[in-house]
Amino acid sequence: MPSPRDRQARFATFAVYAVQGLSFATLLTQVAHLQDKHGLSTGGLTALLLIVPVFAGVGSVAAGAFAARLGSRLLLRLAQPAVAVAVVLAGLAPGVTLLVPVLLLFGVAVGAVDAGMNMQGVAVERRYGRAVLNGFHCLWSVFSLAGALWVSAVGDGLPLEAVMAIPMVLAVAGSLYAGPRLYAPDEERAGTVERAAGTRFPWGPIIPLCLAMGFLYVGDAAVSNFSTVFMQDELSADARVIPLAYAAYQATTLLVRLAGDVVVRRYGPAAVVRLGGAIATLGFLGIVLAPGQPLAIVAFGLTGVGLSVVAPQSFSAAGRLDPSGTGVAIARVNLFNYVGFIVGSALVGGLADAAGMRVGFAAPLVLAAAIVVLARGFEPKAVTSPR
Repeated sequence: MPSPRDRQARFATFAVYAVQGLSFATLLTQVAHLQDKHGLSTGGLTALLLIVPVFAGVGSVAAGAFAARLGSRLLLRLAQPAVAVAVVLAGLAPGVTLLVPVLLLFGVAVGAVDAGMNMQGVAVERRYGRAVLNGFHCLWSVFSLAGALWVSAVGDGLPLEAVMAIPMVLAVAGSLYAGPRLYAPDEERAGTVERAAGTRFPWGPIIPLCLAMGFLYVGDAAVSNFSTVFMQDELSADARVIPLAYAAYQATTLLVRLAGDVVVRRYGPAAVVRLGGAIATLGFLGIVLAPGQPLAIVAFGLTGVGLSVVAPQSFSAAGRLDPSGTGVAIARVNLFNYVGFIVGSALVGGLADAAGMRVGFAAPLVLAAAIVVLARGFEPKAVTSPR
């Protein structure tokens, strides 16, 4: 039975996920406006945006080392306000020369928060004794959608700087509220096994989780970056229909995460991930073969159904593999979030340029099928004696 302190920490962790979703969406939905403001070519914009996932990977690795010594609460209290500050500065930057270090700050801070919030989420799950991570990721999706809807609602009615700064007032307030209420290091590691001095966490047991996370984000990058291009170029969709493919992906992701924890408790994480990989494979196959717009939109929705379960269960399994509760395993798995997104953008884009957009979507199809094979790694035995 969770204590009042556990419920307080869980609510604070919900706030951290919500703030991260809002902050991330507030920046990414302004990419086109930033491109116009700074007169960037498509190639220049792509190169600039690569700063974020590359340095997010750096931030994630650094977060593992930091949290292992000082806990993830202090990490989040430092890094999450830095994300909000970076979003505001991105809107204010008068030129590319200043935008580059701002995006570097954003990337490092986002990577640190992604790792830290999942460390807190796993600690809540451990203390509750049941699956709860899907709920946290669901709230991330809700507030990410809210950030996008805010930008859509204000349109060109406010200056870019104001559109990006106003949501960050809420983000900073949420971060300041949550920080003191998160688990302290001793609470975060309660019920864990102390790791022997001088030992390192082994890579072997988490490789299936890392690969599944990477393959998931190859698929996510494909949908996020190229769904609108696919609808326009392959299926001749008009302006009203083009966004519906990505909307279907996000909507099904949110819906599945709403019920994800209940399903995991009943059937187990391996079965859920296995089914998710199979559904995602079917979705990408539908995209490759779609003869028209309605079936393509349905297929994009299926990819959201399948891929949405992988990330929460990857972090949950990583937490079970780290009985000392250091967060190192979670930080390593989180790193492959960014590896997958970078590889996915390059792989799908390269294949599409060479052989067409349908061939480009064949790459995530194959990798989604590989998640089915990797699913057994989502019910690992805890590592108690690393070598």
